[in-house]
Amino acid sequence: MTQTTLITNVEDKVMTIILNRPEVLNAYNYTMHAELLAAFDQADEDDEVRVIILTGAGRGFCAGMDLSAGADTFNRADNTNIESHRDGGGELTQRIFRCRKPVIAAINGPATGVGLTMTLACDFRLASEASKMGFVFVQRGIAPDACSSWFTPRIVGISKALDWFLTGRVFSAQEAFEGGLVSELLAPGDLLPRAHEIARSIADKTSAVSAAIVRRLLWQMLGAADPGDAFRKESMALYYMGGAADSREGVSSFLEKRAAQFTMSVANDFPDFLDD
Repeated sequence: MTQTTLITNVEDKVMTIILNRPEVLNAYNYTMHAELLAAFDQADEDDEVRVIILTGAGRGFCAGMDLSAGADTFNRADNTNIESHRDGGGELTQRIFRCRKPVIAAINGPATGVGLTMTLACDFRLASEASKMGFVFVQRGIAPDACSSWFTPRIVGISKALDWFLTGRVFSAQEAFEGGLVSELLAPGDLLPRAHEIARSIADKTSAVSAAIVRRLLWQMLGAADPGDAFRKESMALYYMGGAADSREGVSSFLEKRAAQFTMSVANDFPDFLDD
């Protein structure tokens, strides 16, 4: 697929996805939406990709939805109905949620609206000290998008989520860090090196299938009603991996004091029971 709004590259088992509309602070449009979905599909299908880094070109991460269409930017009444309509941002965050590779958001500049909510399904959110963020929906007269009403209270708690969503105010990277929205706050020049450092620690030292299982279990269990749900799924995963090649290699390499050489493939060996 030819890309017009993204730059993607794979190097040393890390796929970097760069939002590439710097002239409009990487504002989100439907072309970017389709290209992001395709990029995550490609990452899942390619066993040479172990980790994904998502960042922006130029001085912005993503300024939210492209508003160049004017007052009817969010009007979908002409081609759908209220029951069948599904939000594009939600399609993206659900795709990231289902991704079998760890995802690191490196928020290098302004991130508002869907430009911020798209990062909520990422496993790491790192931010430049120069970035600003906002869940600005009420100031645009619209509703939250991208499953953010599910993700945000789970990440930062209901009180902080209500503060940010009800005011729609833009807040600093420092406030985002103090509120738990981002895990690390970095100088602009240190942001991508740190993202790559985390990516390397995963790509070089872990089983791809084990990492995919961990990611799926932790996200799934956020919505579990009882620890028994985790008990059932973890028991199944332990049974599945316990007799598999990566488990034997993990134990053998530890006992032999050498680097592990894991061989199992996420594309071929991810257990179907975790997709339930």
